[in-house]
Amino acid sequence: MDDIAQARQEGTGDSNAVDGCHAGRDTMIAAARAAGKSETLDRLQADYPKGPHDQPQSMCPAFGSLRVGLRMRRVATILSGSACCVYGLTFTSHIYGARRSVGYVPFDSETLVTGKLYEDIRDAVALTAKPEDYDAVVVINLCVPTASGIPLDRLPRDIDGVRIIGIDVPGFGVPTHAEAKDVLAGAMLRYARTEAEQGPVQRPRGPQAEGPSISLIGELFPADPVGIGRMIAPMGLSVAPQLPAREWRDLYANLDCVAAAAIHPFYTATTREFGLAGRPVFGSAPVGFEGTAAWLEAAGQAANVAQENIEAAKNAALPAIRDALAARRIDGRITVSGYEGSELLVARLLIECGAEVPYVGTACPRTDWSDPDREWLQSRGVHIQYRASLEQDLAAMQEVRPMLALGTTPLVQKAKERGIPAIYFTNMVSARPLFGAAGVMALADIVANQTRGAERFDRMKGFFQGVGGGDVAGYGWTGKPETPAGFKDKQRRMREARARAAEAVGT
Repeated sequence: MDDIAQARQEGTGDSNAVDGCHAGRDTMIAAARAAGKSETLDRLQADYPKGPHDQPQSMCPAFGSLRVGLRMRRVATILSGSACCVYGLTFTSHIYGARRSVGYVPFDSETLVTGKLYEDIRDAVALTAKPEDYDAVVVINLCVPTASGIPLDRLPRDIDGVRIIGIDVPGFGVPTHAEAKDVLAGAMLRYARTEAEQGPVQRPRGPQAEGPSISLIGELFPADPVGIGRMIAPMGLSVAPQLPAREWRDLYANLDCVAAAAIHPFYTATTREFGLAGRPVFGSAPVGFEGTAAWLEAAGQAANVAQENIEAAKNAALPAIRDALAARRIDGRITVSGYEGSELLVARLLIECGAEVPYVGTACPRTDWSDPDREWLQSRGVHIQYRASLEQDLAAMQEVRPMLALGTTPLVQKAKERGIPAIYFTNMVSARPLFGAAGVMALADIVANQTRGAERFDRMKGFFQGVGGGDVAGYGWTGKPETPAGFKDKQRRMREARARAAEAVGT
């Protein structure tokens, strides 16, 4: 039996198994398992465990994988999913600055059930995989193709030297878009590792730092890897190209490191590949004075650096950080919440700047790599909520009444409605340096700028009291909306009629 026939027989589920994008989570999971995706779901569940509730409110998780692929040179990305999902993902990607086209393989109920969708994907990959244009082609299954069992693992491993990588990133299997970054980053690193194990590979493009290197795991502000490079230089270490990578060749340089730093601690699949390559992984990041000292110590030990060189690195980096902390003190209570994975690091830095941080909420899960930051924060009375929901973040903000709330868009909106200064974590905090003395100055300046005009919120709240909320929310109202006469009775009769009709069908 050839691939196509086998895909038709084994790679798709029952035609009634998936009720489109709007089927419930349990229905989608059951359909995916029935269609042969149990191993995939088990791996996703192990790498990205849910709880304490189902999953945090976030954008479609697949956006994370899409973002990783679109930022790489000579990498094409093809989406397999419902048209509405593809539209939303590509629209969002362009808002975030993507200047690349995204491939799309459409389907209908017939092509989905018969296995023709698999053939269409295979054909699209074959047309795209031109070695003069691309090093790799990434195919991403969204919810419905995953639930229907579309077998991306049956795609060729490569075509004319162009690597083919197929991944499943269903919303019912990956909790957040942050972790979806890891799904693709880990799959690429696994592919690159097997290539390196089989023989010589291409050198990364551009000049490479001499000596042993440290790989930094996680999306960082562009100035931060440069700053870290200066910090570890006294130890004879350099910084490898950033991971997630900017092009395929960089993956080889990442694997050629002496140790990897899990700056963002949720990259489970990625850290596993470093472990399989025999590279030690350590957590946290050089934030603040204590955080930087501990991180330099961990980096030096992981790279087997002499203690005198570790101390030299500390002596070079720490005085400037101490001076910055003394010059930019923060006095007040701040809550921190977000879904980037750096929430604990930001909280550490705020506390070292003098702020009181009673609550940190992160959409990401607890991992071994976040333990150093978790233990440090908990020893100072901070409540840390992993897999935080919006409701938990809002409850914490309302309870402690901070002078400033760092959070997601809906939290910022609620905070400002209550006269609490607030800033969007992703666009404000993540878009600035975080490490070393530069991180201290950047974060302290943000807090100062946002809290300086706190009295403005009180004036605005008083001025607009009773406007734009509750029954007067929206545009163009001149009074309180009133329910039309007889409307409720009409709706009640319609509900009763639908209930009777449903009972009749059931009999």
